[in-house]
Amino acid sequence: MDWGMENRMAQLIQADGHCLFLPVDHGYFQGPTRKLEEPRKTIEPLLPYADALFITRGVLRSSVDPDKSKPIILRVSGGTSMVGKDLANEGITTSIEEAIRLNVAAVGISIFVGTEYEHESLLNLARLVDEGEKYGVPVMAVTAVGKELEKRDARFLALASRIAAELGARVVKTYWCEDFERVIRGCPVPVVMAGGPQVDTELEVFEFVHDGMQKGAIGVNLGRNIWQNDYPVAMIKAIRAIIHENASPKEAQELYDSVKSREATS
Repeated sequence: MDWGMENRMAQLIQADGHCLFLPVDHGYFQGPTRKLEEPRKTIEPLLPYADALFITRGVLRSSVDPDKSKPIILRVSGGTSMVGKDLANEGITTSIEEAIRLNVAAVGISIFVGTEYEHESLLNLARLVDEGEKYGVPVMAVTAVGKELEKRDARFLALASRIAAELGARVVKTYWCEDFERVIRGCPVPVVMAGGPQVDTELEVFEFVHDGMQKGAIGVNLGRNIWQNDYPVAMIKAIRAIIHENASPKEAQELYDSVKSREATS
């Protein structure tokens, strides 16, 4: 690994080998997502507790101060929307030169294995890896499933994650699932966990994050389960404790409740 690539990876993955990425890129296909309508207001209180932001260039420029930034993973795929025909029909929206101008630590792209646009999305990843390797910029591949939530099982996610690694992704973002160790075992590059839609309780989030870490994930890329929570700072602090302090789900819940009570009375 050359120095530039190694340096960028070190910005993302902390000295303990773990990471907490905060994705705020949802607007690229969802528009003004609930509690992300004004990105700056959402991002600012959470920024101190994130290891990196996953974000589009437009929101980066408009909503993150250059002198207060964390390492950036730049979302560079898109071209579809929730009201369009097929979310899987993405292209590359941002050049590697633009990513370098923005001084990012990595770029991120979705792949849609098992869809009509599988071929195109995998070739998008391959082309992006070619460009990234040329300039020492790592690529994070996102194993997207769109609306096909039934595909979030170990067999499918292991397949998609391995393909992403085979095509040269330096990091793979995928969903936690039952038998998650199967996904980890088959993927020779670091894996971070996605959150998906908000769940019913905080404890459910803490439990799957803890389980995934125990089974070999290096961290998370959680958005809605953090910033759509009524107490997002309490939530990110609790998740950070699991990732960087090996807290148990019970300990994370206690931390969440403690921070929440202070926020509620302040």
